Amino acid sequence: MVFHFYILGTSHTFKKETISIQMIIHQFDQTNSVLNTFISEIRDVEIQKDSMRFRRNIERIGEVLAYELSRSLDYEAREIQTPLGTKKTFGCKDDLVLCSVLRAGLPLHQGMLNYFDRAENAFISAYRHHPNDDDDFEVIVKYFAAPSLDGKVLVLTDPMLATGKTLENVLNALKSHGTPKQIHILSVIGSKSGIAKVEKVFPSDTQLWIATVDEHLTSKGYIIPGLGDAGDLSYGPKL
Repeated sequence: MVFHFYILGTSHTFKKETISIQMIIHQFDQTNSVLNTFISEIRDVEIQKDSMRFRRNIERIGEVLAYELSRSLDYEAREIQTPLGTKKTFGCKDDLVLCSVLRAGLPLHQGMLNYFDRAENAFISAYRHHPNDDDDFEVIVKYFAAPSLDGKVLVLTDPMLATGKTLENVLNALKSHGTPKQIHILSVIGSKSGIAKVEKVFPSDTQLWIATVDEHLTSKGYIIPGLGDAGDLSYGPKL
């Protein structure tokens, strides 16, 4: 497996013996920045007790990743009128659709929307179902609302990229809404096996923007050390 990390403008390559990865992975915790403070706080069990701060930190991580992602988009020259004259500038010419997995993805979605405020929005519900009350589970997708994706840049936001099954099911659900020009995935924490799963099922030119990557999953598919359940920490426990 070959991970390509683009960290604050510096390219690094980490190699491990398996399959060559085509998907471009942008990981940002390898260089010290304020992003690492946000990551540290969302993991800390004491700070996690403040759900408002947890949501805000996820939102701020979304803002950081949105800025980095914005550098990969297509821009065009424009001339604007100021009170004292005209000025040539550049604006994004891509049409974006931000699609988030409910409910855990909402704070991350808001961070993206703070920067891409003219983007269209899509939402999809996905949850784990354990039919036999054991470690095996399937991801159920029920609610889905999205505009046409034809020719647009699709940004999928899911804070926890654990097994990759959720994003695989989301991708299948999105196929009925057209073919995007480009797909980006934006996550806070991922596992190496989840990333490997995603690169197998998504188009080869997909780009992943992720704050940090952990080594392992539990037998039930939760990231270790991770941070727990992002949805519960943001909005309270569910039945």
